[in-house]
Amino acid sequence: MQDVKFRLANPKLAPRRTKLEMPGWAGKPEPRTDGSQEYAWHCAPFTEGAQYGIEVFYPYDNELRVSKRDGKFVFDGDFGPPPDGDDLMWPPFRSFGQDYYTYQLLLDLKVGEEWAVRTEPHPRFYTDPTDTVPIAVPALLRTEWWPMISFVVFKSPVEGHTHIFRPGEPMLQILILPITADFTLSDMGEEEAAEREMRGRRIHGSRPTLAAETTWTSKTNTVFDGTYRHLLRAAKGKAREP
Repeated sequence: MQDVKFRLANPKLAPRRTKLEMPGWAGKPEPRTDGSQEYAWHCAPFTEGAQYGIEVFYPYDNELRVSKRDGKFVFDGDFGPPPDGDDLMWPPFRSFGQDYYTYQLLLDLKVGEEWAVRTEPHPRFYTDPTDTVPIAVPALLRTEWWPMISFVVFKSPVEGHTHIFRPGEPMLQILILPITADFTLSDMGEEEAAEREMRGRRIHGSRPTLAAETTWTSKTNTVFDGTYRHLLRAAKGKAREP
């Protein structure tokens, strides 16, 4: 298991393994039964993907609204006076060219020599119907020798829209990844492709059995079943076997 150590300038950043918040950004804890409202957490691949990283929280007591007016950034928020005897950039948010803005993060995440950290939007970006969640720009940092993430970059909101940073809400996610994407992309051979096709057909043929007690229709008339969840549970159980 990879051991990730951290230090930070502001304890309210509160980095932790990303959690699904219900009720909250992940939806409401409605059961998988006919007539329920569907939410992203009902999808096992989203749930696994959303909890794959580290979430970092907006650390200030007052809300910040970021917008653009006549092509220029507007940062509407009160951070108070700059901290005494500190070299921190103040205010901690500022424009970064025409289409981006930055936040002075000052978070150090130490990973092993074959690993790196990558910033990305928090998963709640994908569940937000208001288009107000900040959009962290992906960036890969080799923190084994780079001892501080000085700042993170966010994408500008479209003019007329607003990004909102609220106290106690996560503002980005960080993934721990291998430094190098060490893979090649190639066509499957005929034999391997045939095996994969046969596997897919077997799953499809078994779906009525696998999904017999887990099929449900949401109130928007969208049909769900637990075939993938059944197979995922089986795969995890097999991986735990000695």
